Amino acid sequence: MDLSIAFQTNKTPSEYEALAMLVDGYGFDVVSVYNDLLFQPALGPLLLMARYLTRTRIGPAVLNPYTVHPLEIAGQIALLDLVSQGHAYLGLGRGAWLDGLGLEARRPLQTLREAVLLIRHLLAGRADAFEGQIFKLAAGATLQYRPLRSRVPVMLGTWGPKTARLAGEVADEIKIGGSANPSMAGHLRPHIDAGLAVAGRRAGAVGICLGAVAVVDEDREAARTLARREVAMYLPVVAPLDPSVTDREWLDRITAAAARREYQAVERDISDEILDRFAFAGRPEDVVRQVEGLRAGGAARVEFGTPHGLDATRGIKLLGERVLPALRG
Repeated sequence: MDLSIAFQTNKTPSEYEALAMLVDGYGFDVVSVYNDLLFQPALGPLLLMARYLTRTRIGPAVLNPYTVHPLEIAGQIALLDLVSQGHAYLGLGRGAWLDGLGLEARRPLQTLREAVLLIRHLLAGRADAFEGQIFKLAAGATLQYRPLRSRVPVMLGTWGPKTARLAGEVADEIKIGGSANPSMAGHLRPHIDAGLAVAGRRAGAVGICLGAVAVVDEDREAARTLARREVAMYLPVVAPLDPSVTDREWLDRITAAAARREYQAVERDISDEILDRFAFAGRPEDVVRQVEGLRAGGAARVEFGTPHGLDATRGIKLLGERVLPALRG
């Protein structure tokens, strides 16, 4: 199993560099950088961090083909691959909160499919035309530079069976963002496998990553209190997507509270069981047990998201010095 860490894009250049040096020393397998709306675009932090990561896969989680054209995405990932010396990966998704920009995520499956195919078309240096339903590229329109690799790994972010099936056809991995629930891997695996079969790909060619808020500290209750506060912001969005959450009354209650921006009410309504499904929280040994459950459930990668701890640096150190060695030992 790969173990990875993710960062929000709200930092200074020197902070990104210091974080990269810190996590590289612990040997995380993957470093991801969020690309959330109204935060810094992921490319800048990724390029700053890549220079200090000696063996770590690195990439955005996630870019979307509605705010950035696949041509530009191909250029971004090609540059990141050069700087990281062939360790880049590309995370793609349909995007969230696009309505705030007046954008509509039309035909998301076809748009994601064509985005992946067009990016690969460009990186491979193909000179023939790309004739999609959404995206088109004229014959002879090729990149005016040579990418380091003609193909980079692609991860699709999703909770849905249809996108999981698409990943089975065209991607290398899916990420279920905001989940620490082992049953989610089993829920989406049959849909991935159906896509693999359609595309004639080998079984197991697409891995499953689960990533969520992580708060690690020796003070277990303080860690879980902060995790509840962090999870409350996105729980009303992701909890309805988890088929193991069957309490309709509870879902209606937290959704209504979030609509009123009463996130403290959502926070108070998060049980220990629910918290463990949607966050990594507690002492290092608590997080180790959670990750072991995900490994048993079929996850190929686990990603620890912000804020990492009551103090971010201390949380990262506990992950690197206590959680990673225990899981790899």
